[in-house]
Amino acid sequence: MSDQHVAFVGSIPENYDRYLGSCLFEPFALDIVQRVPVDAGVVLEIACGSGIVTRHLRDRLRKEARLVASDLNDGMLAYAAAKFGPDDAVEWKQADATSLPFDDASFDAVVCQFGLMFFPDKVAALREVHRVLSPGGLFVFNVWDSIDKNELAHLAHETISTFFEHDPPAFYNLPFLLHDEELILDLLKTLGFSDSAITVLAKAGISSSAADVAKGLIEGNPVILEINQRGGDVQEIETALAASVVARCGDNPVRSKLQALVCTARR
Repeated sequence: MSDQHVAFVGSIPENYDRYLGSCLFEPFALDIVQRVPVDAGVVLEIACGSGIVTRHLRDRLRKEARLVASDLNDGMLAYAAAKFGPDDAVEWKQADATSLPFDDASFDAVVCQFGLMFFPDKVAALREVHRVLSPGGLFVFNVWDSIDKNELAHLAHETISTFFEHDPPAFYNLPFLLHDEELILDLLKTLGFSDSAITVLAKAGISSSAADVAKGLIEGNPVILEINQRGGDVQEIETALAASVVARCGDNPVRSKLQALVCTARR
């Protein structure tokens, strides 16, 4: 995985949040936070992105609960923090998930939405989660199911590839590579987690328009960097993608199929 594949820089965080947030991530955010005990006293979110799950966690947890939201990417973290006020009591921390800057056994729960796929060393990241969880603490995370079960991403990958005969952008391979349930459960068991379980969760992704979701799918993640690097015409690609979205998922609004694996485990 190249650094470019995780470079959420410039206008990417804003486009990610504005055009993809409610469509792709909000449905699963609402699910994942319901799996966190409402009385958890100290909670860590890793790979918090633009703060979509963070918002729901802060609203769910007791006012006195400590919530720490972390991300490796400074741009994403800054964008997320700007959406919250001082009374929200969220601690923001730039952190590498494979080397967390927190004490052993310091969190009652750790939450990660669609982040594990991006970590270059997944074993190290899971080991760190196990380390910072208190005994009996809960780890809740989700990962995307295979790309063929997620219509918008599949359309984006296929459409982008048609514009590049050689060496097409590869970003969309990355978020959908960790969909092997047996592999995930084996990793968790090997690293000392117990009571591990996986739920396959299907949701509907709804966007106000095909043009909006096409803009998000192109300009709301690092694939835009690959397209620019190859000299692609961003507007032309977005127009083609919007047409493909309309043909498959309709318009005003767009309704697409999404599917993820939701995982829970305890230290």
